[in-house]
Amino acid sequence: MIRLFQPSLGPAELEAVAAVFADQWPGAGPRVKEFEKAFAAYIGVHSEQMIAITSCTEGLFQAVAALGLTRDAEVVLPTVSFIGAAHAVRASGAALRFADVDPLTLNPRVEHLERALTSRTKAIILLHFGGRMEGIQEIADLAKQRGIILIEDSACALGGKRTGASYGTFGDIAVWSFDGMKLLVTGDGGMIRVGDISIRKEVFQRVNLGGVKPGLEAALRSRRRWWEIQPSGWGRLAWMNDVAAAIGLVQLERLPAFIRRRRDIASAYDSAFATIPWIRLPPALDDENVPYFYWIQTPTGVRDDLAEYLREREIYTTFRYWPLHRTALYADGGSYPGAEFAAESTLLLPLHQNLLDSELSRIIDSVATFKPAHLFLGPT
Repeated sequence: MIRLFQPSLGPAELEAVAAVFADQWPGAGPRVKEFEKAFAAYIGVHSEQMIAITSCTEGLFQAVAALGLTRDAEVVLPTVSFIGAAHAVRASGAALRFADVDPLTLNPRVEHLERALTSRTKAIILLHFGGRMEGIQEIADLAKQRGIILIEDSACALGGKRTGASYGTFGDIAVWSFDGMKLLVTGDGGMIRVGDISIRKEVFQRVNLGGVKPGLEAALRSRRRWWEIQPSGWGRLAWMNDVAAAIGLVQLERLPAFIRRRRDIASAYDSAFATIPWIRLPPALDDENVPYFYWIQTPTGVRDDLAEYLREREIYTTFRYWPLHRTALYADGGSYPGAEFAAESTLLLPLHQNLLDSELSRIIDSVATFKPAHLFLGPT
């Protein structure tokens, strides 16, 4: 089966892990700090803003919790979002409000968010669908004007930029994912960037059991009775470890090559499918965007047949992220025509830097030979 996602891991990553083993300390240590610094430099911010954590989902929970939202507060997010973002809001006690998305980009425009905002809106969580978010500056400006915290869910957007600035630097808080499906992989893991120093302090405490200092660290500072603890608040342990960080440092060095290969694959798809009349291509990439997803859109009733056809030929495809308002847990009775269209027409094709040219040709040929059974092409 040709996979939708596949990491690129090899001897360099194994060598980095072996060095951690040789040190006999796989927990949080110097490599975590080194990874935070290297990642911050890549994004273009100060390393003090970065906290390496166990997962992007943990980052979303910590970010929302650190805002101290009350039950009368609302958080807006596009209905096409990662479900972990919705769970994080619900766990905080705040209310969710969904925004619609553009049917072609699957990202919200400013006007979609404006319609969802109320006097109770305290934060916006913004997924960058497929690795891009062309309207991010306008949305960041809107949030600032309204006094609303903007959280960028940049899990899919590593390496991408807008007007020279990296995704994840426009909002007040940003999170990235390094799980096995992402562009940069550490096995599991994530990063959170917090610009506001007061919120940052709160997040630091929350990912460290409420501010508990390690016993050895306290002992090395010659503190008497270093085993006593005084947590300053609630929290749980969510630090990244040195094994994951060591892998991340190697992956960060390889990232430019990963990006080049993904761009080449997306370009090949664009060229191959441009003349197929029943396929709508994704918006064209510019020099700043990095393709995390590659998606096509079909007329109603065709997408599901195409997905079955490709699966029979050992090609895995999917659609994500399923609109949250269409789940039983988060159904709200609202109208989201852009998301509805996207959910019935969009199909993600395999896109990863390990995709072989032979596999790419097989995917292209399979799509090209598919004959839609229910497609009305007009009178003959």
